[in-house]
Amino acid sequence: MSNIDNTALYKISYGLYALTTNDGERDNAMILNTAVQLTDTPLQLAVCINNNNYSCETVKKTRKMNLNCLDTRATFDVFKKFGFASGRDTDKLAGESFTRSENGLAVINECSNAFISLSVDSYLDLGTHTLFICRVSEAAVLGNEPSMTYEYYHKSVKPKPAAKPAEKKRYVCRICGYTYEGEELPADFICPWCGHGVADFEEA
Repeated sequence: MSNIDNTALYKISYGLYALTTNDGERDNAMILNTAVQLTDTPLQLAVCINNNNYSCETVKKTRKMNLNCLDTRATFDVFKKFGFASGRDTDKLAGESFTRSENGLAVINECSNAFISLSVDSYLDLGTHTLFICRVSEAAVLGNEPSMTYEYYHKSVKPKPAAKPAEKKRYVCRICGYTYEGEELPADFICPWCGHGVADFEEA
């Protein structure tokens, strides 16, 4: 039996970011929680992206990205639009108000307190994810609102499931946190938030 309690990892403090890219024809954005400063001379950050995300493919191709540091103004709609659909078949920035940084990528001003433009120096395939080592090419503060943390998102932004009878079981999507309540999770159930199937649900 494993002695790893995965919920212990929830105690690691994360920020939440909208990572913006461009594939040469269209702007794209995704929600990211794995970015960390590595060094200050040179100024380097590490960013880890799931290999299934279109943004991962785009960053490998273009070797550039923007980190938009989300703040507490970001609503659940922001996370739904940028995080629960694929940029392969969705224009995620359609209708959005944004400016551009010197590298030509989108800067999301309305719910970000800063942005950081990154140029990829190298990357490492970790199996399910790719770790990008990047240099900062531009950065600016956009506002003074508190940064959006993973904890704040779960406590104050993500919708709470409606109260159900205690005897029903709860199944939680590991990708987005959606909770299904019922005696059994249907074999063909698809998460209404992120579109993942039953393989990505676990009983709470």
